[in-house]
Amino acid sequence: SATRERFNMFGRELARIESEFYRGLNSFVEPLVRAGVGSPIFWPTGAIVLEVKGRNTGQRFNVPLLAARVGDLFVVSTYRRRSEWVKNLAADGEIHYWLGGRKYDATAFVITADRAGSASDALPPRAECLAALLKQQSRLFGISFAILMPRG
Repeated sequence: SATRERFNMFGRELARIESEFYRGLNSFVEPLVRAGVGSPIFWPTGAIVLEVKGRNTGQRFNVPLLAARVGDLFVVSTYRRRSEWVKNLAADGEIHYWLGGRKYDATAFVITADRAGSASDALPPRAECLAALLKQQSRLFGISFAILMPRG
């Protein structure tokens, strides 16, 4: 019906505006965070920059995110179901992140509401308890998480 089509058009336009807003915000914030502003070095939470590879294009993208430090692991999350960085991490978990102005290599383990059953298959023992808690939160609230485990 015409009403349904207008509603769908409105939804697509709203999604486009949301994407443009975050793209603009990220382009302003990313260089500051990559330089170390707000990093979780002295505090358990703060900002990092995650470098992900596009699952379709192979292009690299830098995404500033809030992260929580849990021992030597970091947890990042989003409630936005359209977050491309989560989909890209699920496709290729070998990533880089910037913390305190330095680049680190990491492996990302993605936990989403629709893949919460298989996200921790390859997790090391030290992250299994954390993954179980995040799986529960993902199922209850629809939040997507990634556990970043530094390599090397």
